[in-house]
Amino acid sequence: MRTIFLLLALIAAASAAAQSPRPVRLKDLARVAGVRDNPLTGYGLVFGLAGSGDSARNRATLQSVANTMRAYGVNVELDDLASRNVAAVVITSKLPAFAEPGQTLDVQVASAGDARSLSGGTLLLAPLSGPDGRVYAVAQGAIAVGGYQFEAPAASLQKNHPTAGVIPAGATVEQAPPIQVGGDGRHLSIVLNQPDFTLASRIVQALRAAAPGIDARAEHAGRISVGYPAPPGDLVAEIARLENIAVEPVRKARVVVNERTGTVVAGGDVRLGQVSVSQGDLRVEIKTLYQVSQPGAVFGRSGDGVRTAVVPDSRIEASEEPAPVVNVPEGATVADLISALRAIRLPTRDVIAVLQSIKAAGALDGELIIQ
Repeated sequence: MRTIFLLLALIAAASAAAQSPRPVRLKDLARVAGVRDNPLTGYGLVFGLAGSGDSARNRATLQSVANTMRAYGVNVELDDLASRNVAAVVITSKLPAFAEPGQTLDVQVASAGDARSLSGGTLLLAPLSGPDGRVYAVAQGAIAVGGYQFEAPAASLQKNHPTAGVIPAGATVEQAPPIQVGGDGRHLSIVLNQPDFTLASRIVQALRAAAPGIDARAEHAGRISVGYPAPPGDLVAEIARLENIAVEPVRKARVVVNERTGTVVAGGDVRLGQVSVSQGDLRVEIKTLYQVSQPGAVFGRSGDGVRTAVVPDSRIEASEEPAPVVNVPEGATVADLISALRAIRLPTRDVIAVLQSIKAAGALDGELIIQ
């Protein structure tokens, strides 16, 4: 008997440990203030397209081509440009913090005109600017497009989006970003990726336990201030030590629903109150049969008013099956509810509608996010 109680206690402890969140590094939950990526944008031309570029209606593309040709000493008028082998594109990239000149970046390219495809094209040298208007990188190279499009006079075939592509390592950093670690040397600020009071309190407790000599306090739910008695001798090593401190995360009770794709994602800790779900099934079917009336000659001869007529015959049938009822006990998870609804063969769209109704009824202990 003692062995049985011991085994049950071990099972309960293992179940509780499985339900508790696993500690993660601080760097996965927050970042040092001032350390972030910076967006870069630019405008350029893609050459070498096999007749799938912008048409002559895009005067901006023609003007850009003419300006580019003049930069190389070739004077050409807009009316002389009739090629569809060029397309105007918008270029985007991200400049990491502490990036140095010579570092390469991936580049995303998207058509800005009416080009049908960028497949096989090469981006001409184009500058990439930051929000302050300064040029931080230049981009150039062959575009990798994960799709295609073929057209015929009466048919077309397309896969994915051929008007957008990627240039791996297509940009070169020319100027380092003006990013510095926030603080005066004796203070650091840690910014949470998702502000939360409970998580901020846990981070402060973890910092105080790992480094008793520092003064860690939460300014609000999204920022934590860390103070030192004296400036750290090696700031990089100190930030690396703070980033690797283990913190128990906070799992929010959320259910994410994507109505476009019919996807439902719920955390394991999302619970339901006691609720009863009834889903009706009303089907209306309308059938229309067209009957052709072909009268013969009237009194042996045809008249001017005798002709063929098409007579529609419509029938409407309605059938309503008994609505299945699903009872969910107190404390059940969203996964249990979805499994029960799947058992009665409820479509995904109806499952989403049921979740919305349960949230409106106050029986969903969590946040319902509809995308």
